Amino acid sequence: MTHRIALVGCGSMGLNHARVIATSPRTSLSVIIDPHEEIGRAAAEMYGAAWAPELDGLGDVDAAVIAAPTEYHHGLAREVIRVGLPLLVEKPICPSVEETREIIAASEDAGTPLMCGLLERFNPAVRVALGMVEEALHVRSERHSPYAPRIRTGVAWDLLVHDVDLVVQAFGGGHPDAVEVAVGEFHPSSLPGAEDVMEAVMRFGSGIATVSASRIGQRKSRTMVIWELDKMIEVDLLRRGVTVYRHASVEETEVGHFGFRQRTEMEVPEIMGAEPLVSQLDHFVDLIEGTADVDRERDSILPAHQVVESALAARVG
Repeated sequence: MTHRIALVGCGSMGLNHARVIATSPRTSLSVIIDPHEEIGRAAAEMYGAAWAPELDGLGDVDAAVIAAPTEYHHGLAREVIRVGLPLLVEKPICPSVEETREIIAASEDAGTPLMCGLLERFNPAVRVALGMVEEALHVRSERHSPYAPRIRTGVAWDLLVHDVDLVVQAFGGGHPDAVEVAVGEFHPSSLPGAEDVMEAVMRFGSGIATVSASRIGQRKSRTMVIWELDKMIEVDLLRRGVTVYRHASVEETEVGHFGFRQRTEMEVPEIMGAEPLVSQLDHFVDLIEGTADVDRERDSILPAHQVVESALAARVG
């Protein structure tokens, strides 16, 4: 069965969604909804879809994807859920826990699937790395990018939320016991109060995590390192690579010499998998068809949103 999908918003990320929806054998792009006719109509014509300026042009579809600017998510998501459609919303669901809870509750009451576009969950390197974790003690994640004027919110909801979500998963899905942060507001084009750099330390019962997000970097960087007692898992999220290190021995050198001879074993697992956006769409279709756990998916949304809001509330600087 091919599911007819409505795409709400066709900016930079929306166009990527349009491409993936239109080319998947499991979905068809039925309509693009965007208030800017020139942009929306051009994208719709590219993929053989209809165009409408507002949600009342949803038409006869099976599900919807919201890729509009974050500030519009709450109103759009409420309306889509009200008409009973399964929904995938680009991260964050809403830039506040209160509004996010409201959307989650509305979805639960309506009995419709809800998914948040936390895309790094579907990065094949992340999947391999998290599958190797036995007991994380320390996680360090970095997500740095050059400045992008089109992003109106700060880095907490734009960048940090991805790595917070991965850290929460690495520590078993629970909320951290404490969150400490420092922020910097540096770029003259940023809105007042929109953070350009955020450093966060999260303390869990079994370990700690440090997460760094910046949009004043001069190159794009996406890395995560997970330490356990007997191994270190290093992940390059951009190149989708994983390297595992194990310290094998520490030996004294020969008599009369100072120092130690050390040996480290390296393992580079093979990484296979589709483009993350393709895998994310496949999972959304599984939710629509009832072959994936809708309740579990819904429950997985809130932890990262809670941590980011806690970080913003604890901000210093």
